[in-house]
Amino acid sequence: MDFLLKRGRDAMDRGDFAEAVEHLTALTDHAPEFAEGWFMRATAYYNAGLYGPALSDLEHALTLNPNNYDAIFGLGTLLETFGNPKLAYEAYGRARALNPHHEETIKAMDRLKPAVEGKAL
Repeated sequence: MDFLLKRGRDAMDRGDFAEAVEHLTALTDHAPEFAEGWFMRATAYYNAGLYGPALSDLEHALTLNPNNYDAIFGLGTLLETFGNPKLAYEAYGRARALNPHHEETIKAMDRLKPAVEGKAL
């Protein structure tokens, strides 16, 4: 597991998302109960512009570990990419409940707040 995870991460670091997907697919095949493998493959898919598979893998990761902060944040990012600020804001809110000081989550919520709550007159 560790070897495949490392190879997948190394490929992503190089920007080779197709190779990362290959290694992480092998990981999810061999360790289907390992939520991090599903999350990392979702990240590789997202970076490759394959949003449908990314969403599917995030769903799987969250089924295995509903409190996976990174997967929840990733879901918010994907929902924001889809143009759904309300659901993205809710996902970021859930991530913030788990990790209230994470700077990227705070920035994302601040960015989406006017679209979700409206602007004061």
